[in-house]
Amino acid sequence: MAPIQFITTPTGDRMVVMPEDEYRNLIETAEDASDIADANRINERIAKGEEELIPSEFVNRIIDGECKVTVWREYRAMSASELAENAGISAECLLQIENGERGVSFEAVKKIATALNISVDDLA
Repeated sequence: MAPIQFITTPTGDRMVVMPEDEYRNLIETAEDASDIADANRINERIAKGEEELIPSEFVNRIIDGECKVTVWREYRAMSASELAENAGISAECLLQIENGERGVSFEAVKKIATALNISVDDLA
């Protein structure tokens, strides 16, 4: 470790001078610690059932623009008629939503999200 130098500015602020490599290592270590803390928080939320891990095949389908309702329904292993019944909407309405033929009211989105056990944000 190279020597560290302290400098006091004319306004009284103390500054530290250190080799750039050591500075970069210090920043990297701090970032790693932050990443580890974030991962621990997510793992705690998963353990509490507040977060859910979703297989990449389903995430990729959403990223590729597939209807989120359809992807979530299939991830939950529900038939269209099951989801429609659980959401309290008609099967025809659900079919139109999944096919992009019909806009979705916020009330319908709330019902569908509840039936899929997800948040409304997951369907936005």
